[in-house]
Amino acid sequence: MGLILMKKHLAAALIAASVLGAAGCSGISREAQQANPAPCPNIIVLQDAARLIEFEGEETIDNVAYTGEILDAITVCRYFGDEPIEAEVEIDLAFGKGPQADENKKIFNYFVAVTRTDLEVIAKQDFAVPVDFGGRSEVVLKREEIDRIVIPRAGENTSGTNFEIIVGFSLTPQQAIFNRSGKSLKFPELQ
Repeated sequence: MGLILMKKHLAAALIAASVLGAAGCSGISREAQQANPAPCPNIIVLQDAARLIEFEGEETIDNVAYTGEILDAITVCRYFGDEPIEAEVEIDLAFGKGPQADENKKIFNYFVAVTRTDLEVIAKQDFAVPVDFGGRSEVVLKREEIDRIVIPRAGENTSGTNFEIIVGFSLTPQQAIFNRSGKSLKFPELQ
């Protein structure tokens, strides 16, 4: 009875969320969200891991090399009777290249974890996001899709509300301390 997390192989670069909607890109549709009457697990962006800032030297704006921010995360799921919960997750991310960046390509890491509500982690998996800044853009938007998360249930009375799906960046201890400190080097607002 293992938990399965599977990522789609292609992560589409985003121009803007409104453009994606107008362009009709594939993703979690409103129909899919409403198709299953059973409640899905809540999806949570872990506040302490919602952003990532890499510095070269002191923690100042002039020393920023790379940044990342989780902009949004949504999920849909389906399960019937005593079948396992099968969920899909979409995560919208923004990545930045600061004045101390020395490469136009960078790999960022994030995690997806499944927990029992307010209890222990059942499973956690790390994912890598390759980002190509292309030398032109300082901000790159991406959408990551996890197309299959399977959560075993004890029986048909075990609801999706008994579980949570948590996402966040994989941080160093120093990055986690910086995020918890409340310092104001927030990722710039996107236009």
